[in-house]
Amino acid sequence: MILAVIAVGFTAYALRAILVPFLLAFFLLFVIDGMEKALARRARLPGPAALSTAIISVVAVFGVSFWIVSRNASGLVAESGGYAVRLTAILQMIADRFGLQAAPSLDGLIRIINPARYAPEVARAAEHLLQDAVFVLIYLAFMLASRAGFGAKTAAMFQQGAHAEASAVVRRIQSGVESYVFIQTVVGLIIAVASLLVMWPLGVGHKILWAFIIFLANYIPAIGAAIGVLLPPLFGLVTMDDVWRPLLLFVALEAVHFTVSHVVQPRLQGASLNIDPIVVLLSLGFWGAMFGVAGAFLSTPLTVAVMAVCAEFRATRWVAILLSSDGRPHLARAGP
Repeated sequence: MILAVIAVGFTAYALRAILVPFLLAFFLLFVIDGMEKALARRARLPGPAALSTAIISVVAVFGVSFWIVSRNASGLVAESGGYAVRLTAILQMIADRFGLQAAPSLDGLIRIINPARYAPEVARAAEHLLQDAVFVLIYLAFMLASRAGFGAKTAAMFQQGAHAEASAVVRRIQSGVESYVFIQTVVGLIIAVASLLVMWPLGVGHKILWAFIIFLANYIPAIGAAIGVLLPPLFGLVTMDDVWRPLLLFVALEAVHFTVSHVVQPRLQGASLNIDPIVVLLSLGFWGAMFGVAGAFLSTPLTVAVMAVCAEFRATRWVAILLSSDGRPHLARAGP
């Protein structure tokens, strides 16, 4: 079994360029399915209208994301000259603070860091990101087209009892993913809107971009939002004329993140995700090492899937028990 796990893990890592878009598309398929059910149940929309609305919503999110990033990226590049002047002033202030005779120059730091050597890697990363986005949408389109035949295929693959068990596993995975997406979306929106309201009176540039990044970072469990709220203060440090506003921004954003993460999120989450907290952190490192940033985003849904599958077999049930928070991975937990 250990050799099989190693072989499967190595194969998944070797095929990550193919698997990452596929897993993201599968994740979006669960999101669309959950939105379709919610619209049909709460908005009383008929099936085709609910499905169309869910698909349009997901595609619109992709479009708005690219629009926000592209619009603000050009502004950041145009303002880069002012950042260099402010960085030079900050270096001089640090030198005066610590009694250095000669302040390190920005040009000297650039020569030491040599950002030009990272330019090809950044370009390749941007190219891969665009390619992955296109492949995700293509995979998603084909999955939606073949979704109608999933039930018939699984019924033909398994016997009556086995088909019921397989359907139960899929429902548990789907319920866990939908619950996770709902919680992270609501919490991310609360943190992003509150951060936007904090940044507005302090005069932070590109507020919409930073709020959007904070919202996206919240989908990385445990550390995503904490890292996201650090970016606006760092940006403010190189764009503002004083250090008090960036410091005030840092304190305010961390207070927002702490309050939402420790007061609001536990009330929303409740017992909906039956995963041990230390497993969430370990899975973040494991899936991040396997599939990069996409693995970090999908770490919790992938762990939910692994736990649900392992709970069905006697030989691997102990794995599911270790992954669960209460030792009962079979029990369905009430979602939001």
